[in-house]
Amino acid sequence: MSSPPTVSVIIPVYNGERYVADAIGSILSQSFKDFELILIDDASTDGSLEVLRSHDDPRIRIVRNDVNLGLARTHNRGLDLARGRYLAMLDHDDWSEPERLAKQVAFLDRHEDHVLVGSWAAIMDAQGRIRRRQKRYPLCAEEIQAGLLFGCCVFHPSITARTDVMQAYRYRDHYAICDDFDLFVRLARSHKLANLPSVLVRHRRHESRTSERNAHLKQGENVAIFRDQLAELGVSLTELDLERHFLLGQMKTLGFCPDRAYLDWAEDWLSRLQAANRQRLRYSEPAFSSAVRKMWLKACWHASGNVGWPAWRRYFHSNLREGVWSIVGESLASMSSRQKQGVT
Repeated sequence: MSSPPTVSVIIPVYNGERYVADAIGSILSQSFKDFELILIDDASTDGSLEVLRSHDDPRIRIVRNDVNLGLARTHNRGLDLARGRYLAMLDHDDWSEPERLAKQVAFLDRHEDHVLVGSWAAIMDAQGRIRRRQKRYPLCAEEIQAGLLFGCCVFHPSITARTDVMQAYRYRDHYAICDDFDLFVRLARSHKLANLPSVLVRHRRHESRTSERNAHLKQGENVAIFRDQLAELGVSLTELDLERHFLLGQMKTLGFCPDRAYLDWAEDWLSRLQAANRQRLRYSEPAFSSAVRKMWLKACWHASGNVGWPAWRRYFHSNLREGVWSIVGESLASMSSRQKQGVT
């Protein structure tokens, strides 16, 4: 057997014949060449397997599940097969920029205290046309840990991580869609995660994506993950609190415009989270307070489309807006620090 590569890239494939060739091509075109590409066909019923077999490159390993295992168990099979020191993920319908692996390997080589690094992402449509909007995520470990209380702020198809740590934590298969979110929350309890302030992947939006077809299931899994985190923070809550907490991070996606009653709840709820963190010291400051301020600003911004100027009056009279201008300063300072470390 040849010596292990530096990186094992895993692409799970299920009925992806339309897009998977682009995903494979984006990995084979990486400037960083020391990798193996593990393609796992999860019992596709279309021509995906034939597309996989049409690629002739010695770095490719093709595996087929006898039955459909779903995302979590297929991800875990990839972990078991990986021989590289690092492990990179990509969805079968997404695309990696040519410098992705080089930049992420360099980051992990330089930052031995970090176990995983993701990146920002561009959005493309089903035909591969780039949209203007980008998915930008918090950069440093403290910001990511705090951000995970409000939503998944690491983009799974963008991650490169230490294989031994991933193999130790694994994906939990009782999460059919949010196995990645659950993994990041568990990792962040004891390890440092980061995102690079560069667009290193392109995320394809189309109606046949698993998450698009199972929105209700995704919401239920998100709520379960939030419940566990809020329990660790020591916050008393109701099922209605959980449903409303989920909406805090999904307003734009769901087109949700809060009314005055929701703003009443949001101000009280976010204040309670801050108070609980002061008591438990669960999340680092000022990262946690910054995350809370951003959620309050977001709630008032979206509410303004429904209730108008009173939403902004509520915002400016709230204690939650204290230090709001520091959000910009914190973000710029964090980005500058990362740039000085050579992570852009």
